[in-house]
Amino acid sequence: MASNIPSEAQDLAAHMRPANVQALATVIAFDFAGKQAPTISCAQARQAMNEGKFVWIDVNLSRQDEAQALLADLSLCASEIVQDAMGRESATQLGRYDDYIHLVLSGCKLAGRSFELERVDVVIGEKFLLTMSRDQAVFMQAVRRDYHNDFMRFANSPSFLLFELWDHLVDNYLNVHNAFEERVAQVQRQLVGEVDEGIFQQASELSSDLLNLRKVVLPARGVLTDLSTRKSAFVSEATQPFLANMVGTVERVLQDVLVDRDILSDSLNNYMSMVAHRTNKVMGKLTVVSVIFLPLTFLCGVYGMNFEVMPELKSEWGYYGFWAVAVILAVSLMIFMRRIKLL
Repeated sequence: MASNIPSEAQDLAAHMRPANVQALATVIAFDFAGKQAPTISCAQARQAMNEGKFVWIDVNLSRQDEAQALLADLSLCASEIVQDAMGRESATQLGRYDDYIHLVLSGCKLAGRSFELERVDVVIGEKFLLTMSRDQAVFMQAVRRDYHNDFMRFANSPSFLLFELWDHLVDNYLNVHNAFEERVAQVQRQLVGEVDEGIFQQASELSSDLLNLRKVVLPARGVLTDLSTRKSAFVSEATQPFLANMVGTVERVLQDVLVDRDILSDSLNNYMSMVAHRTNKVMGKLTVVSVIFLPLTFLCGVYGMNFEVMPELKSEWGYYGFWAVAVILAVSLMIFMRRIKLL
């Protein structure tokens, strides 16, 4: 349903909000021939597209009602896509339509030891690129920061924005993976020597985070491969080889994630093997002690019985004879166990 709020009124309201409130939308009109990329109002977006310029519209979905009204007024994509962007969880995917393609990009963010996903919906048409996100995704912040310099240096077609999105998304995956690699190395170091029991919970959480990262990167590889190989009116052939190069980087991230999980698993297994080895050594020493004292305990049991007729009890040398037998037995067993390398 179309919005009853005029676009000019929306723009005026956006300017009247406090500075600490995020803008509802940012609109940039690209002139590739003249190398100009001015920021314009939402009301000027349609006019700029009619004049042959390519327009990037970045919408903040955290202000849901206003964003929904603005997107309905712009009418650049189906309302189902907008509802999907506002309601569903992040999962990288690609949808092709007659007048545009719809991408869902899943970025990652580390808040302390918490692994979080950041969804950004991208709709690419012949004369526009629409990005919609609820929060300030890390990789989108990098795109906003760097796009102008890259536009001035080498951009020749609107597909450079698609390259910018994927380039910073892949960098986001690499940065998160590097952080996980440091945590894996830290867990390895902590598994040497005295070990705090909390390290096992950390290792379990880290293994789960690595698996979640793989689940995020794996569909991204499929979407990126599709964009780099399948012809489309909305992705220039000049950009596709650069996207294909990124597929190799994504493959490396996937392989490295598996390697890190194997390293983490091997580190835990090595630690448990060391614990088992130390336990076996202790048990071996206890076994030696038990073997030595077993015959001595037997002798003590025999001569501790309360029978009246026990010849050794009346003997003058019975006490010394007991100790002589005990010492001989103990020394003989110790010599025997040393020879068989149990002592």
